[in-house]
This record gives sequence, C-alpha cells and structure tokens, in this order.
Amino acid sequence: MSQVQTLHTTLSPIDLDISRSENYPSHFQNLDLENVTHGNTNAGVPDNWSSTPSLRLTADSFGGSEPISEATIFPSLPPLYFGHPEVHLRNGIINASRLANDGEIDAEKAFFVADLSQVFRQHQRWLACLPEITPFYAVKCNPDPYVLRLLAALGAGFDCASNGEISQVLSIGGIDPSRIIFANPCKANSFIRNAGRLGVDTMTFDNIDELYKVARTHPRAKLVVRILTDDTKSLCQLGLKYGAPLVTVPGLLAKAKELQLDVIGVSFHVGSGCYDPTVYSDAISRARSVFDMANDAGFSFTLLDVGGGFEDALFEQAAAVLTDAIQQHFPDRRNIKVIAEPGRFYVSKAFSLAANIIARRAPFPDTSTTEYTTTLSDHPSVMYYINDGVYGAFNCILFDHQVAHPYVLSMDGSFHVPSSEPVCLSSVWGPTCDSIDCVCPKTELPRGLRVGDWLGFDNMGAYTVCAASQFNGFEVSKVVYTLGGGASAAEMHNKLIAFAAEAGLL
Repeated sequence: MSQVQTLHTTLSPIDLDISRSENYPSHFQNLDLENVTHGNTNAGVPDNWSSTPSLRLTADSFGGSEPISEATIFPSLPPLYFGHPEVHLRNGIINASRLANDGEIDAEKAFFVADLSQVFRQHQRWLACLPEITPFYAVKCNPDPYVLRLLAALGAGFDCASNGEISQVLSIGGIDPSRIIFANPCKANSFIRNAGRLGVDTMTFDNIDELYKVARTHPRAKLVVRILTDDTKSLCQLGLKYGAPLVTVPGLLAKAKELQLDVIGVSFHVGSGCYDPTVYSDAISRARSVFDMANDAGFSFTLLDVGGGFEDALFEQAAAVLTDAIQQHFPDRRNIKVIAEPGRFYVSKAFSLAANIIARRAPFPDTSTTEYTTTLSDHPSVMYYINDGVYGAFNCILFDHQVAHPYVLSMDGSFHVPSSEPVCLSSVWGPTCDSIDCVCPKTELPRGLRVGDWLGFDNMGAYTVCAASQFNGFEVSKVVYTLGGGASAAEMHNKLIAFAAEAGLL
C-alpha cells in the first residue's frame, strides 16, 4: 500500500512567505542567491524575485499564464522554460484554475513537467561511471522530442526498434545514420529495406530467417548477433522473445558467411529494469565466447553492445560489474567499440505528472458527527477519480509493472498540506469507463481532499507517455519543459543551440 505523501513546503506562488532565507527548503539551497537577487532566470527563478524583506508571492508574481522565462530554439516544439520543476507544476495548476474560471473546456487537464536537467545529470553520471561505453538511447522508452535533441546534442546514439523510430530520429536533422542501431532482431522486410535507403546499416538478428531477409533487402548491413542471457532478475524479461542461445551461434555465423553478410559484433539484453547487476558479468562472459566463435568463422568483431536494463538506484553497482567484466574478458579493446542501450535510466525521474481530481466517491456524512465514518477493514473508504489513467500516462502499471505513488500537490487552493492533516485509506482511479483503469488500489491520502484538488506523481518518464492512447476520447497529457536552473541550464541551452546550428536548424 502506498503511504501518504505531501509536497514539501517549497517556494509556493500562493502562500509562502520568504522574508527570511531559512524559509528556503533544503532542495533549493543550491540556487545561486546572488544571481536570484539580480534577476538571473538561469539561477532557476523568475525575474521578479528579489531579496526584498517580507516579499509574499502571489499568482500574479508569476505573470499568470506567461512563462517564467523561456527560450525558443526549435520553432516546431513548445518553448523551453527555466526554473525548478515544482515551480512549473504549481504554475500549471494556477493557470488551470484561471482557465476553469473562464469556462474553458478541459481546463484542468493533467500535464507533465519534464525536467531536462535530470536527463543532463544522468548523462554526466553515465560518463563518470562508464566513460568507455557510448550510450545509444532506447527511443521506445520515451521518444520525447526534447529528450532526443538533448541526447543528440550530448553525443549519444539511438537504439531504434522500428521504421517509425528511425524516421523520427533522422527527421530531427543533424544526426548521422551511423549513430543509430536498428536493435530489433525480427524486422519486417520493408523496414530492413528502408533502413538501407536511409543509411542505417547496423542492425541486430538472432535467427536464420532474418539473415535471409537481410541478404535480399540490405546486403551491405553491418549485423550484430543478439544472444540469449539470464534476464530472470529483471522486471521485464525479454529472453522469452529474443536472443539466440549460444549453441545456435556457430550455425548462424556460418550461414551469414555463406550469404556473404558482414557480422560485426554481438549484443545482449539482461532485461528491462534489472535489479541484480551481477548478471552483467555472466552476459559479458557469453559475449566473449561469441567473439571467439566469430574468429573461428572468419569474422573479426569490432562491436560489443551490452544492452540496457540500467536501474537508477543500482547504476553505480552495475557500472562497476560491467567495467570489471569487460576488463577481464576484453583486456585489449583497441579495435572494439562498446555501446549500451539505456532507456529508463535517462528519463524515469525526469518527468512528473500533475492530475486533477475530477470526481470522488465517499461515505455519506454521519449526521451525529462532523467527520465521515471510517471502516475497520483494509478496504479504501474513499475513491478518487483523476483525469489520467492506465490508458494514458499510467500504462506503465500494466506494461512495465510500475507502482504509482500519489502525493498532494494542492488542496483547497493551497500548495501546503500540514503534516497534521488527517488521512484515510483511499484508492485512485483513471477517467475511463473501464474497471481496470485503477491507478492506485490502496494509498493513504488526506481526508480533506475534494474535487478540484491536484495529485502529483513522480518518476513518470519511462514507458508512460510513449504508449498513451486516446481511449474513451481522453487526450494524451501535454508536457511542459524546463531546463532547470543554474549553470547546467545555461550549458544545456548552449549545447542545444550549437546542435541546432550545426544541423542547419537555426
């Protein structure tokens, strides 16, 4: 059961007095207060903040529906904002309230806030722990246009699983096809042929039929044999569908040689959401065996693809296991390029969702008391309905085995919920008329929540918006983008501008 969470008392645009510096919450302590005083929005705050004593912020302090500070680099995309993501969550709620008061339909619709600085920090973390391994971002995890452009600007490659993903990456401009691996071992003939037309040569296979297809449609392809590894320690096991057992690899290599195809390397995937990084050691050992098999078959491999499965909390441990295993089994890497296919590692924590409570089912008030009656069982006493669900952003519950943890963003017009607020056992449901549309079957939420209040959900960047549908006529939630604040925001902004300029997009 999820435990009740409330948003920390942060810089509220409605009811936070910041007359003393100690009122800044701990996670704002890294802001450059000198830049704040001089109105530098790259420090993560609006122009109109100052160090003036007894300053009390209101909705008007944020300019209403106007952006805190924005940059337009790619005209076809929404603007990029600056500032802490919590500020944008709250600003979005304020704007929704104003639009609702004006009678706009669906004014209170759910929305994401994407903190691109989190993607940037994860990339820095990757470079620090795995400097010899080039990340090829798994587009299927979240094909967000800004995420793709930022990672391209940072020098990452891309793991694409379909013709559509390849087209999306190349349509950005400025990305060479050599930075793409078509990492789907079982592809349609037309997809293979089109990849060849587009110059995407590197692609995976794990069966003989795929070799025949490639020989007919893209004979100059640079093939990578995907092998089966132990993925029993992952949330999403892929070995049930993909991966050649080691015993079949010599036959596959012999057939590739017979068809005059070029096999350049080996790949594996320990499963999405790996919670036991030690499995990478066994996978690297198997890859070494395949390199030796390739030498026997007359191939000279130059690519080692260690796949994905990188979990945020276990990343350093996984990186250490990988580094040690690669050093043990591939001590001479002068002619070997090592890549990986991280997905959720980059984006999971970068996206947050704000959802409005659109309906509520609760017990009738007990006429003898002012409080609602409570039950002694573990059955939720209140059902909340929000305007996003498992057919939208929360499809990760069905498809990715995720658990949603709601917290209160606003209640009764305030962004501050006292810790003393009584709670009750509740459930949270999506807006469709399908009974499986349950976001959270059991959680503790404040008893005072009502229709019109807002719930927040963190870690909503992986396998969420990418698979959202419009079932029952509900629109996919929109995204607000922020670069965060401080030096990293300026660095990202400059890298995106440089990437756009080099690609001829400015």
